[in-house]
Amino acid sequence: MKNAPLSPRRERLKSRHHLRHWLLTLCSLLIIGGGLYAWHTWQTAQATFSHTYHADGIRPDDTALTSGKPFAILLLGTDTGALGRHDVGRTDTMIVATINPRKQTTKLTSIPRDTLVNIYGSQQDDEKINAAYPLYGTQTTIKTVEHLVNIPINYYMLLNMGGLKKMIDAVGGITVDPLLTFHYKQANVVKGQKIHLNGASALAYSRMREQDPLGDYGRQARQRQIIEALVLKEASLSSLPHYRAILDSLSHNLQTNLSFNDLMWVLAKDGHAGRKIQSQTLQGENATINGIDYQVAPQAEIDRVSTNLRQSLDLPTTDHFKTDALDPAGF
Repeated sequence: MKNAPLSPRRERLKSRHHLRHWLLTLCSLLIIGGGLYAWHTWQTAQATFSHTYHADGIRPDDTALTSGKPFAILLLGTDTGALGRHDVGRTDTMIVATINPRKQTTKLTSIPRDTLVNIYGSQQDDEKINAAYPLYGTQTTIKTVEHLVNIPINYYMLLNMGGLKKMIDAVGGITVDPLLTFHYKQANVVKGQKIHLNGASALAYSRMREQDPLGDYGRQARQRQIIEALVLKEASLSSLPHYRAILDSLSHNLQTNLSFNDLMWVLAKDGHAGRKIQSQTLQGENATINGIDYQVAPQAEIDRVSTNLRQSLDLPTTDHFKTDALDPAGF
């Protein structure tokens, strides 16, 4: 016996039931698939950053990030393997980044590579600050910078500039407003005319020094431009298609004492601080000592920069930072 045909009303209800069933099935598949994709992404990122983590004897304050207190990261850049260089490389790029979660601000302070210092814990008098890393390593470099600008630095990130090139390509390039007109390698820019740069042209833009009337100080300003543009570009990426390329760009190009969980915490809690970026430079004066050119920062200039940095970290401006002495015999 054949079933009686359904009424139009029951037919509509049955169709809606099937539609809901398929929608629920589709949503379940998307959720499961998204969960598996997110899990795979997380596992891939963890594997990548397991290769970048290097404590180098530096013991950061475990509560510096999770407490919500301001903290400092020393950004070091070498040109090893970039623009044809294959030497060990000095840290020609040296930037102290102070991040204040409460104020939602980040301050980038450039330290000229030729700044005259006494490398901390050593017998090296009259030495350029960019020699600290190749001579004595990361720990001594951090201690030297800490004592120069009178702040505690919990973290560091050492980046091969070739890795910066790959990272910029991974996010699809960046846009900058050139500070001057010049043509250097892949960079061909005109002052005031915004231009979209890929990794190679951005690296050349940040690297040129000889044509800049401000010399190394102009180069530092362009480096900060590149970093700011990259931070803002990454913050604007709302999806994950770029993650694999970004991870690949960091692999073998980054060294840091920030763990994977630390980095995820910074991105989750302090990513908004990248939207309010301030910049400054430790301004030195030309000096020639024993036939070598240096930048000598007057004490008043060091005090000015130190005060700004301590204010950004919510530290009393009158206190003097103290650190444990290093054992010179351990070098």
